[in-house]
Amino acid sequence: MKSLKQEAQILKRKLKNSYFTSIVSLSLVLFVIGMLGLLILNAAKLSTHVKENIGFSIMLKNEAKQSEIVDLQDYLKEQEYVKSTDYISKEEAAQELREELGENFVEFLGYNPLLASIDVKVFEEYSSIESIVKIKNALEKRSEVKEVFFQESVIDLVNKNLAKMGVVIFIFSLLLALIAVALLNNTVRLSIYTKRFSINTLKLVGATNRFITKPFVNKSILHGIIAGFVAISFLAFLIYFAPDELTALIDLNDVGSLFFVILVFGIIINSLTTYLAVRKYLNLNIDELYF
Repeated sequence: MKSLKQEAQILKRKLKNSYFTSIVSLSLVLFVIGMLGLLILNAAKLSTHVKENIGFSIMLKNEAKQSEIVDLQDYLKEQEYVKSTDYISKEEAAQELREELGENFVEFLGYNPLLASIDVKVFEEYSSIESIVKIKNALEKRSEVKEVFFQESVIDLVNKNLAKMGVVIFIFSLLLALIAVALLNNTVRLSIYTKRFSINTLKLVGATNRFITKPFVNKSILHGIIAGFVAISFLAFLIYFAPDELTALIDLNDVGSLFFVILVFGIIINSLTTYLAVRKYLNLNIDELYF
């Protein structure tokens, strides 16, 4: 027969293995949730980046005076929908077209048929077709403006695809988050299940529910903190070695907030599932513990 000392060592080893498994499981869950958070943040940033590259071109009349063009530029800078403007002179437009065609069409025609223009980029909330049409109608009333041009089909396609992408990412993230939380809940319940007889013994000797539950919850809070820092470390490592194209869209303030949420979520979800699991076995009698 095994001595009490050997039994105690075996029990201690089982508890360590149980704690280790719990921390690893929670770390993986928090890492997955952190990845989802980064995906959502990047998707939102990417959507904003794409929409804010949508804009229109203001074609200026040949007879437009330089003072009128300057007035128009000043007017645009004051508008709340304008993110940036870029004035392109007739000569610059001709140079760009020469580079694209590989021929000097100005010498062939004998004159420069292109118009000076101002390329305007708008903020995300003004990137819809309806908003740009309203802006177009207002600008075309100005005397120096010949036409406001934008690609309606491209804008419509971009907005529709971004909306679909947002729905897909939301559903995918929600499903993965639910699966991750369910796996964590099962892991915690299994860990508490192995200690159900110890819980019942404490109950039989007169320990209060609070006295029995408190050590488990305190241990789960510690495990939540450890798992949170482990998950954050892996996420930070992933971000550090990510391609520059991806990290360019990441805001450090957003990442810091995400890390804080992961840590708090790890503590709350682990302590809550532990508390509920312990309370379950506190309400069972000795016969029910065997099933």
